[in-house]
Amino acid sequence: MKGLILSGGKGTRLRPLTYTSAKQLVPVANKPVLFYGIEALVAAGITDIGIVVGDTHAEIRAAVGDGSKFGARVSYIEQDAPRGLAHAVLISEGFIGSDPFVMYLGDNLLNRGIVEFVEQFVKEKPAAQILLTPVPDPQMFGVAELKDGKVVRLIEKPKEPKSNLALVGVYMFGPEIFTSAKRIKPSFRNELEITDAIQDLIDRGLQVNPHLVDGWWKDTGKLEDMLEANRLILETLTPRVDGTVDAASRIDGTVVIEAGAIVENSVIRGPAIIGPGARIRNAYIGPFTSIGKDVEIHHSEVEHSIVLEGSLIHDLDVRVADSLIGRGVKIHRLPLKPSAHRFMLGDNSEVWIRW
Repeated sequence: MKGLILSGGKGTRLRPLTYTSAKQLVPVANKPVLFYGIEALVAAGITDIGIVVGDTHAEIRAAVGDGSKFGARVSYIEQDAPRGLAHAVLISEGFIGSDPFVMYLGDNLLNRGIVEFVEQFVKEKPAAQILLTPVPDPQMFGVAELKDGKVVRLIEKPKEPKSNLALVGVYMFGPEIFTSAKRIKPSFRNELEITDAIQDLIDRGLQVNPHLVDGWWKDTGKLEDMLEANRLILETLTPRVDGTVDAASRIDGTVVIEAGAIVENSVIRGPAIIGPGARIRNAYIGPFTSIGKDVEIHHSEVEHSIVLEGSLIHDLDVRVADSLIGRGVKIHRLPLKPSAHRFMLGDNSEVWIRW
């Protein structure tokens, strides 16, 4: 079996951060989202992986390499523009050949992995297997209608959903999907929708198996979902302190402090992770916070946030919360004090705060 990871999207819902960085490489608990997908495939025994890339291909290649650090072999398949998931399948036919494969959206996270789903697919050998989960806003997703436990209809982002079962961003296909992907027409979005291709499998009388997902699933395309995924992953960490924590500091709960990090006269309340080389002085780091490599936080408070590599936050008298802060960002204080701070900042931003 082969793996296909889709990493060609532009990440418009995470702008401005994704103007300068691939959305699949934004870290959750200090690990790029894309890496979780690769690790999930390898854990299921799938080590021959193709990654569909777009404008950010150079950044993704640099981060993933040949896949050897994951125990995998990675090939890259270039897509000239985001033309739909079924288009990504079509351009990958040369890589996939006649093998069954798992298609994994590179900005998705499943907390329990995909081992059991792959085992079921291999055992039953349907033309496709889709993963489903109930959601409160099905009009934002591809939606499946079931009858007597069988998939009868798939619709992409329906205006009036007939079910609340959304397609999770992991699919399993046999080679029959290539014929169906070639038979469909572009949608109103001018994309080849994977829901239409799967519907064609159903219309041709081929077997499409649904599987309800236990546990959480996150599409990390929006700020709120990225922060929620960060929270959920942080809760699974095992506490450890490899850096330096002075006697004036306090560590509460599940906290990881990476090698080279220094914590002085500060409180770190978990779950939280402090990346290698970070400097935390006279500060408070609250729960559900990921502090990246070489970040400096002085005389400030940060909670329920993600702060990326090389950023600096200092001398703030109002807590930073619910924020995603890019690489190389500088946040300072100026003389007028606002009542609250909430940020979503791209790489190399610089913000001056009045007090």
